[in-house]
Amino acid sequence: MIVEPGPLLAEINSPDDLKKLSPDQLVQVSQELRQFIVDSVSIYGGHFGASLGVVELSVALHYIFNTPHDQLVWDVGHQAYGHKILTGRRDQFPTNRRYQGMSGFPKRSESPYDAFGVGHSSTSIGAALGMAVASDYKGEFDRQHIAVIGDGAMTAGMAFEALNHAGVEKSNLLVILNDNCMSIDPNVGALKEYLTDITTSRTYNKVRDELWNVLGKLSKFGPNPQQIARRVEQAMKATLLKQGNLFEALNFRYFGPVDGHDVQHLATILADLKNIPGPKLLHCVTVKGKGYALAEKDQTLWHAPGLFDKITGEIYKKALDKPQPPKYQDVFGHTIVELAEANDKIMGVTPAMPSGCSLNIMMKAMPDRAFDVGIAEQHAVTFSAGLATQGLVPFCNIYSSFMQRAYDQVIHDVALQNLHVVFCLDRAGFAGADGPTHHGNYDLAFMRCVPNLVVSAPMNEEELRNLMYTATLPENAGPFSIRYPRGEGVMPEWRTPLKKIAIGTGRVVREGEGVAVLSIGHIGNYAAKATQQLVAEGLNPGHYDMRFCKPLDEEMLHRICRKYKSIVTVEDGCLPGGFGSAILEFMADNGYALPVRRLGIPDRVVEHGTQDELYKECGFDVAGIATALRELSGKAVKPVAEKVLL
Repeated sequence: MIVEPGPLLAEINSPDDLKKLSPDQLVQVSQELRQFIVDSVSIYGGHFGASLGVVELSVALHYIFNTPHDQLVWDVGHQAYGHKILTGRRDQFPTNRRYQGMSGFPKRSESPYDAFGVGHSSTSIGAALGMAVASDYKGEFDRQHIAVIGDGAMTAGMAFEALNHAGVEKSNLLVILNDNCMSIDPNVGALKEYLTDITTSRTYNKVRDELWNVLGKLSKFGPNPQQIARRVEQAMKATLLKQGNLFEALNFRYFGPVDGHDVQHLATILADLKNIPGPKLLHCVTVKGKGYALAEKDQTLWHAPGLFDKITGEIYKKALDKPQPPKYQDVFGHTIVELAEANDKIMGVTPAMPSGCSLNIMMKAMPDRAFDVGIAEQHAVTFSAGLATQGLVPFCNIYSSFMQRAYDQVIHDVALQNLHVVFCLDRAGFAGADGPTHHGNYDLAFMRCVPNLVVSAPMNEEELRNLMYTATLPENAGPFSIRYPRGEGVMPEWRTPLKKIAIGTGRVVREGEGVAVLSIGHIGNYAAKATQQLVAEGLNPGHYDMRFCKPLDEEMLHRICRKYKSIVTVEDGCLPGGFGSAILEFMADNGYALPVRRLGIPDRVVEHGTQDELYKECGFDVAGIATALRELSGKAVKPVAEKVLL
């Protein structure tokens, strides 16, 4: 289905076309852009509320600034759909987040208007500052550098590190704080309260507006009235808000708060800010999901709702005639509550993803024992370490790709002290349409080289529950990592009794002969289907669910290496340093020289697509596993030669 843009938007193929409009037309083009996003996402899917919230800001930025010469950096990138549509990608937008289509995030290789590739939060200020300093060094003093960051992303340490650095530089940097009190879930913490104080202080905003009205009348008399008025405003902020301004304390000129949905006023303000040198911060107050009532009302649900009826708001769900397996994240969410009810030492921690990882179930049931610490993965790990020093057992749930940001804390604060912290790594392996910024490719490799750390992955929901239970036991009182993928498991009846799993033991799925497949994690279900295919073909492959990447089940591996002639390893993780590498290391250390085929994620960037599309691309879908088993068994199917017609 083709989504037709409105008459003004249909003529905009670049920001140069946008600049041809009169200021009075900006309201209409904003309405058309918002409607185009609603129409497109309802049909094709994608992130939703975040882009609706910055429609007017996107229009104003490209209307005023000379992009891509002026460099615009979007933090995270969920909100950049309007930006993409205005910068020549309107007709490609139906391919957004689809296999071999347009990325759902800004991406340098996709467009010169995407000044910086993003996906993880809180990088925009540091990147834009680097660009600004580089422009100064090269003598490009006419370039503007703009970072658009949400109040959720502002909670991360990286944002404050960059603000601290920018405050001592004189580079031409504009930070736009998109303040909507949301990331995916509602924001938490003292910064949120601080921003709320600013935006809700009617007295401050009234006096500020009157002051700048007077300033406008006095400015014709020279710069001194401006300096005087600025000093007066600083004193007013400190007095009326009962505190100094955080951003001005970091040497930023602070402007706002302003209405982020008044496109004409935004354009006027941005035009003025172009002429003010040095670091500046514009505080825009917006509504996530603006213009679509249901998205405004339930901003978490409508962050990325899937396909929906734009008229009724009905989110389409498959009609199912039998019970379906749950999502792994929901198994985690319900199981941690079950464990915590029986063990008062168990706590839950997540960095701003309570609904994404289902810790919100525990937060509702036990609000004093579950913590959302904001977008602060490093702090989440060290906070968990602090809890563990006092005899508690924290479950620190972080997406695999986000755990990359807290790796030092895993080593320094947890592993070196051998603290009892359980890491639950959601979205391990391919994350699907979110693409390479969100793929959890590397955790098996980077976790298994850390001393004291148990590294595990369940093949199904029962194993996830049992690993979680095992990780809480006193005899396992050290760092423990459990990784599992995005999406559904395989067991509709998943509420099985909790059982202890001996650390470093695998499970026989199928005894066989000739060739064996060793799998770890959910991808083992694909290996099981592949072995079933080969059995139907008259072969007899073995299958072993290893469960632990560290420590390995050495007793089982000795038996496998003595029994079989060749081995296939399968993992939904990177091949360099991963599970297959661990098997090869074991074989080398013990003098085994069997042929081994490692299947997994290759040493390259794999783009976005469904998980099954990406498994196929990388050769470890069911067909790929079956092919490897046939080849190593000596029973490879030879292709039939095509007849050539002469």
